[in-house]
Amino acid sequence: MPKLFGTDGIRGAVNSTLTVELAASLGRAAGTEFKRRSPSGSVLIARDTRLSGPMLEAALSSGLMSAGVDVISCGILPSPAIAFLVHDLGAAAGAVISASHNPAGDNGIKFFGANGFKLTEAEEDAIETLMSNAVAVPPGESVGGTSIASDVDRRYVDHCLKALEGRSLEGLKIVLDCANGAAYRTSPLALADLGADLVVINDRPDGTNINLGCGSTNPEVVAKAVLEHQADVGLAHDGDADRLIAVDETGEVVDGDAILASMALELSERGALRNDIVVSTVMANLGFRNAMNKAGLELVETPVGDRHVIEAMLRTGSVLGGEQSGHVIFLDYATTGDGLVTALRLLGRMVSSGKRLSELAAVIEHFPQVLMNVRVENREEFQNSQVIEQAIEEASSRLSETGRVLVRPSGTENVVRVMVEAPDEATANEVAAEIAGIISQELNGTS
Repeated sequence: MPKLFGTDGIRGAVNSTLTVELAASLGRAAGTEFKRRSPSGSVLIARDTRLSGPMLEAALSSGLMSAGVDVISCGILPSPAIAFLVHDLGAAAGAVISASHNPAGDNGIKFFGANGFKLTEAEEDAIETLMSNAVAVPPGESVGGTSIASDVDRRYVDHCLKALEGRSLEGLKIVLDCANGAAYRTSPLALADLGADLVVINDRPDGTNINLGCGSTNPEVVAKAVLEHQADVGLAHDGDADRLIAVDETGEVVDGDAILASMALELSERGALRNDIVVSTVMANLGFRNAMNKAGLELVETPVGDRHVIEAMLRTGSVLGGEQSGHVIFLDYATTGDGLVTALRLLGRMVSSGKRLSELAAVIEHFPQVLMNVRVENREEFQNSQVIEQAIEEASSRLSETGRVLVRPSGTENVVRVMVEAPDEATANEVAAEIAGIISQELNGTS
């Protein structure tokens, strides 16, 4: 059986890659593994707003219960809410049905362990092995039951509000883009009573409009709203609300690199940046690296994926890490990327410093960076092409010390991502287009 788990669980097109049968089989295997570790523990399940969510939840729940595991349905909640609730409620594990920033026709399933962290690759491999073999299931009188959780929205929000450290947001005008996703209730609930003038957009999910022309992957939408409402800041989530992209008062996008840099400097100033270490990924802008070096902070780089970031944070004792895409992890408050915690920490930084977001974001000077996604028939073939490898080497030599090239297959889609940084945008676009064309020709037979 091909490997199912990618960098963020199992993800794919519903009723094609991700089927009801697969979800049920996954539930039975995962339930068997969770039952082995915690014989009396339950499993929490939450989902985002996709139309396929209830269908897949029913299938996953059936598989879990067939393995003798009790299931507690938490309804629509952000991914980080389950990470918190698993540990807070003492559950054996948690499952989230979401495809994050992907379109509505996709969905996914990811698990959190009893400690609130995503499963390790070894733990995911153990589940996949069970899926490949016949799993012994208990007799009928010993199957698991199901129940519905109560007040979990409020429980999660109250936890997140601790990240604001008692500050008021009075005087701030905020535009919040919920991406018609999992945070459409929780993030407005958290911000509503903090004294800010709050404008909420894209909080009317219909099952098909999640991430559709909105949210963190379309920051121009919240930027337009910030200018229209003359707001101080715009905040945009993705579908499962584990990331945040911000917009300053001028309508300029403030990405994960800028947020992470600002937060790193704040913690460093307070003596709260443990070991003076910040963790980021290979996708971080050169400007971010320069800012951390200037501040005398150690930067630890990892492969793309917040799981890799968290693993490095735990290994190095760091309390802060993140990705350019807006996953930011504050280990003092969360065990995974949390868009709401990130928003509250950023707003708190604005309030305590008395600075506008544009001033806070100016701590890094972004190098022109171009990202092109090449859709391919099989992303695994990328590793076997000497022609592509040579094209990357030639481009890297051309840029030398003035930029860099990073090409990698996506961990969740049949896409190869081409990232080029250069002294100017024209050069970055030119180099990226050349490499993207070669990848398409080699892997798809097109140019």
